[in-house]
Parts: sequence; structure tokens; C-alpha cells
Amino acid sequence: GSIGNHLANAARKKGWDVTICDNDLDALARMKHEIYPQRYGSFDKEIKLFHVNDVPRGQFDWIFIGTPPDTHISLAITSLKEKPTGILIEKPLSGPDLNDCDKLVLSAKEKGIKVFVGYDHVVAKSTGNFLKEAKKLKNINSLDVYFREHWGGIFNAHPWLSGPEDSYLGFYKKGGGALGEHSHALNLWQFLANEIGLGKVTKVSANLDYIKTDTLHYDRLAMLHLETEKGFLGSVVQDVLQKPALKFARIQSENEALEWQCLQDPYRDVVRKIDKEYNEKIFKKIRADDFVSELNHLEDAIKSKDKSPISIEAGLDTMLVIAAAHKSAITGKIVCIDYNKGYNINSLSL
Repeated sequence: GSIGNHLANAARKKGWDVTICDNDLDALARMKHEIYPQRYGSFDKEIKLFHVNDVPRGQFDWIFIGTPPDTHISLAITSLKEKPTGILIEKPLSGPDLNDCDKLVLSAKEKGIKVFVGYDHVVAKSTGNFLKEAKKLKNINSLDVYFREHWGGIFNAHPWLSGPEDSYLGFYKKGGGALGEHSHALNLWQFLANEIGLGKVTKVSANLDYIKTDTLHYDRLAMLHLETEKGFLGSVVQDVLQKPALKFARIQSENEALEWQCLQDPYRDVVRKIDKEYNEKIFKKIRADDFVSELNHLEDAIKSKDKSPISIEAGLDTMLVIAAAHKSAITGKIVCIDYNKGYNINSLSL
């Protein structure tokens, strides 16, 4: 899929040796002859391609898992046996059933292997700048994050799919739908709330617009109201409907506002400080830069004793809220999260 090409290209830019495996030889051929050369000019002949049954085992420093979300946990648990330095799993980490998430965390700790989840926006330079400015604010009143983007762009990047029914995207239980696919918004909200001292999400009230047919069952719009352990209230909105896309965060304090936005054309991030004056800082980049920055962060995170913002624990905190949001939308009730009960469905209560 698309993410395998992104990560392979970023790794090659860093001079890493890269091996790609897939359970579909047609997918490997598509990468070699279509996706990679169309994006980057030509296929990098140094990249090795294998069917998953033939790929070498136990010789890699990093293993990246970019398969459908409902396969992530089992593949990660298997990958731990190869004893890599680290594992990066694409978002969302799992389906909302949270099956075996606790098992993965425990196994990774036992083996001393760090595991990460691919929420690359929180390790972007622009987000670091936004957070730096946010920590200067006094009396924060609101925090809102919106990732509203029509998923036509996803299908343009995966033209072999005729629509959401052809992949996990059309099934919320497999990690698809707006709440799973665009969970960068929720993850960014949680990251910011933790870093500026507002606490972890403990209560979730959600309205989701589900689409259900004989071949599909997904949420196209997710509206979340969140409350933290410190009683702070905020909102997250995600959808697969909006054109043009809106990827936006805003913090409102007593006297000023701070905004972060990822803009599409030209691709760039922007941080705005709005008080008596209007100040805007632009972070120029191309799409490929996001993944190089992510891999740079992984290298640093292995050396650091500080917890990474894309650690598996942070990714699982996001999964708990995703699971809570589905439960809230289905029951029509507020769902509470008890982090002391682990990363499983028993952590959620009405």
C-alpha cells in the first residue's frame, strides 16, 4: 500500500537498507512498476522485494508494519520474536476491540523492545513550535482539533481499490471509518492536552454518523466531546467527507489564540499566534519530509530515556478513546476510561 512506499523512500533517503514483504506478489509488482516510480521518479533497485513466506527473518534493526489495522497486533507480537531494535506500527494501532493490546505491551517490555505508532504529525517541527508557544499561554479555556478530509485522496493513492468496501476503510470494526483513519486529530488533541498539563482523557461523549449496507459498516463523521482527569473539556471532529480538507488545531486562552494547520496546496504547516497582532510562521515541506522526520525521531527515541510522543502507550491511549467513542455513540451514554485496568475493553464503563 501507500505507506510502505512512503516509509521505504524515507529509509532510503537516510541510507538504510530496505526490504519490503507482502502476501500479494501483485502488490510488490505494483510498487516496483507504478507507485514508487510515479512518486519518486524511478524505482530504487537497492530495495529488496519478497513474498512474506520468503523474506529473511531476524536480521533487521527496524520492522515497520503497514498492513490493515486489525492485523497489526498479531504481526507485531510475531515480529518481536525477531528481536529488532524497534517496531513502528501504522495508525490506528488496532481495531476498537483492543484484542491482545495488553499482550503486545507486556511482551515488548519483557523483551526490551521499543514499539511506536505512526502518528507522525506530533513529531513534526511545526507541532514542536506550536507546543512551545502553547506552554506560554495562561488560563487556557479551550482546545479543539479537526481533521476533516474527504477520503478520495486515499483512493487516488490506492487506485486498485474501487471504494471503501474493498479494504478495511469501509469497516469500523477493522479500524476503518473516519474515527480510525483520521485519528491523527484525536492523537494530536491528547498529545497537546498532556503536554500543557490538562491531563488524560477520562470521559468520552460521541456522536458518529454510521453508514451501514450489505457491504459496508463505517462512520463517515465522528464528533467527540472529551473531558480530562482535571475536568478540562475539549472537542475533536473527524470525517471522510470534507473538501477541501481541514486539518486544524486551536487553543484559546484568556487573551490570545494559537492555531496549527496542515495545508495541502502547497503542502506546508502553519502556526499562527493571534492576540493584538497576527503572527504566522510557515513550515515548508513536501509529503516525503513527514516520514524522514518520523524516522529521525525514531533514531533519537531509541537513544533517549524520555518517553516518545509516538510510543505504543500514546498510541494505545488513542485507541482507548476510539473504543470509548464507538461505545458512547452506540449506547448514547458517556463512557469513562480507567487506565489502571490496562489497554483492553474492560477499561471502559458507562
